[in-house]
Amino acid sequence: MSTRTFLVQGLVAGLLAGIAAFVVAYTVGEPQVDRAIALEEAAGATAADHEHSDDPAAGHSHDDEDAVVTRATQSTLGLATGTLAIGVVLGGLTGLLAAVGLGRLGGLRPAASTALVALLGAVSFSVVPFLKYPATPPAVGSGETIDNRTALYFGFLAVSVLAVLAAVAVARAAVRLWSGVPGVVAGAATYAVIVVVAALAFPKVDELGDFPAGLLWDFRVASLLTLLALWAVIGAALTVLVDRTWRQHDAVRARRELAASL
Repeated sequence: MSTRTFLVQGLVAGLLAGIAAFVVAYTVGEPQVDRAIALEEAAGATAADHEHSDDPAAGHSHDDEDAVVTRATQSTLGLATGTLAIGVVLGGLTGLLAAVGLGRLGGLRPAASTALVALLGAVSFSVVPFLKYPATPPAVGSGETIDNRTALYFGFLAVSVLAVLAAVAVARAAVRLWSGVPGVVAGAATYAVIVVVAALAFPKVDELGDFPAGLLWDFRVASLLTLLALWAVIGAALTVLVDRTWRQHDAVRARRELAASL
């Protein structure tokens, strides 16, 4: 199997994953976003009422009327574009990494190796960074700190990805010295230690204010479900595609070997 085959199959898996993520985000996540936006608008209207009562000459805001992209477009076409783009990018990257990992992750067959790569990608790229810096809905966080919050998130994400690469290297070395199970434990421990130390070292971000805890929980659960749906489909679809292609190659090779032996 060539790297190109892994890449193409990864792109296909990513496209399917993007569709799945859109369905989950639209059905589970968008209602929470609408609730958060309504809360933000209500707070803004209250503040505007106070300003008007203090200054009768104050003008009326037309931000919603002047919006370039409507909320309906954001929650449908915009959301679909985002999830499909992210799905294809992550799927293609996972396919390439699966090609690199083939034959380098112990004695795992291509399907198992691919599934492991997808699992490591999901944990290091999405789940662990989400646990440290979970998604926040509209009306949460100051616009003045968004650059700093974004930098912290991507900084921790980079540490998590580097940690999983270090964990794989440690696991491979440990397997050569001992055996499979101790090697896996050593790799997992390496990743856990690095990310825990990083999580303690990176500053906390707490700008929730008096935002309703129930709505915040629902929003974060919906965001996590979207991420899990994305990675689950990438992993499952890519594993199935790789396994099918590998079996076809095996069948062709077996026929050639049989023909050569006659």
